[in-house]
Amino acid sequence: MIKYFSLAVLLSIAEIYSQDTLKYSVKDTTSEYEYLTIPELQQKIDFLLSDSNFITANWGVVVRSLQTGEYLYKKDENKLFVPASNLKLFTTAAGLSLLGSGYRYTTNIYAFGEINYSTLEGDLIIQGTGDPTFSGRFYNGNIFKVFDDWADSLIDLGITKIQGNIIGDDDLFDDQGLGEGWSWDYETYWYAAQSSAISFNDNCIDITIYYDKKLDSLIVKYSPVVKGVIVINDVVPVSPGSGTTEIDVYRERGTNIITVSGTFSKGSDTLKTYATVLNPTLFAMMVLKDRLERKGIKVTGYAMDIDDYERNIDYAKVQYLFSYYSPYLFEIVKVINKGSQNFFAEQLIKTIGLEKKGFGSAENGILACKEWFAEIGLNPDHIIMADGSGLSHLNRVTPQQIILLLRYMYSTKNFGAFFNSLPIAGVDGTLSRRMKNTKAENSVRAKTGFIGFARSLSGYAFTADGEPLAFSIIVNNFNVPVKLAENIQDSLCVLLSNFKRKHME
Repeated sequence: MIKYFSLAVLLSIAEIYSQDTLKYSVKDTTSEYEYLTIPELQQKIDFLLSDSNFITANWGVVVRSLQTGEYLYKKDENKLFVPASNLKLFTTAAGLSLLGSGYRYTTNIYAFGEINYSTLEGDLIIQGTGDPTFSGRFYNGNIFKVFDDWADSLIDLGITKIQGNIIGDDDLFDDQGLGEGWSWDYETYWYAAQSSAISFNDNCIDITIYYDKKLDSLIVKYSPVVKGVIVINDVVPVSPGSGTTEIDVYRERGTNIITVSGTFSKGSDTLKTYATVLNPTLFAMMVLKDRLERKGIKVTGYAMDIDDYERNIDYAKVQYLFSYYSPYLFEIVKVINKGSQNFFAEQLIKTIGLEKKGFGSAENGILACKEWFAEIGLNPDHIIMADGSGLSHLNRVTPQQIILLLRYMYSTKNFGAFFNSLPIAGVDGTLSRRMKNTKAENSVRAKTGFIGFARSLSGYAFTADGEPLAFSIIVNNFNVPVKLAENIQDSLCVLLSNFKRKHME
């Protein structure tokens, strides 16, 4: 079971220091914990949620003890809310439960033709199963590590020439790269990268921007460099003090033509940004072909995806060469939850569909998830899933359903993997800068969520007595800076972390 956390520094909820500035802060205190009765705790939470800045908004909040099972606070717990990335809690919990924390993706590499001496007289086939890890995330930033290892494996087999094509078979997943209900203007940005049974580098290119003093020139570089991806430098350098660095990227719809625009201060540090690519499978195969050739393997043909391949592949009749096995799922869900990585979440929901329904689509994955929800006591009618990441505005869940999910996971063998995947307040992930130097630091583990007009935070907190709590705090339909919503959520978490039960006489 998990350890309870404790800190020497004690803090309490700050008061509103100015109604005019519309801000909250968390102030230090070294006096004592807050001994409160449950009604007193509820009164303080009510006060936090009564801020007039959120008069247009809707709050859904539930706090439940995992020790006693009692509810410490409830507000609109059965109302449907847009959860944003809190939906990833459902996707990762289902993935761990249905696939197992030790699940690994398997990518098989085949020869479609005869191997004569050092030459494959035919095509190299890559059969993808949705592995999202062909990137530098698990390899010290080396985005080419997996493909270079494949090249080494071919060389170890004696193959130094491929007299044919490099074929990416992505037919185990559907061709719907974008999630249902995603906004059209998301397409360029990393958080809306397309899903595919074969991917590379999160299906993005990395763009580096810097000012070269010697050349007196603004430099825009990108990686990987492959044919078909065109990056246009439309950035204007400005003198320090006369302008700021403001960069945007735009990929022309239906193409891999990417324009980098905006202004870049000559005094700025190197900036890194990202842009998505169209047709991830073809992109991956083009990179693979390039890496094979760099390793000394001559390829006479082309990089292709399966849709452009004129031959039918019967895997019973092709020659198996080797397999690549991904990191374990418990490592993958850390990427999803700590960094709120949408692409990995979309890959996982389709993987659930592939493993449980025979085909990798979001529809199949969601169907399998809802069947599992019903098995564990969650009403699937109160969970509307349009994707796996929460990027869609069509998603709806209730705070109560989140609490039931958190409570269920707390009781299972997969709790360690689930709990360890959540951002730690003040320490890492999307909570690394929140609740620092408070009692909540290192004591709250929770998933953040943010899209337009929705901010969510749900997870686990530990009281000053070490009592484990599950909480969900969702706000929808606010029209003030998101920082104000975060401050209320953080203040509530600090309140829970300082809370000690004072029993009524």
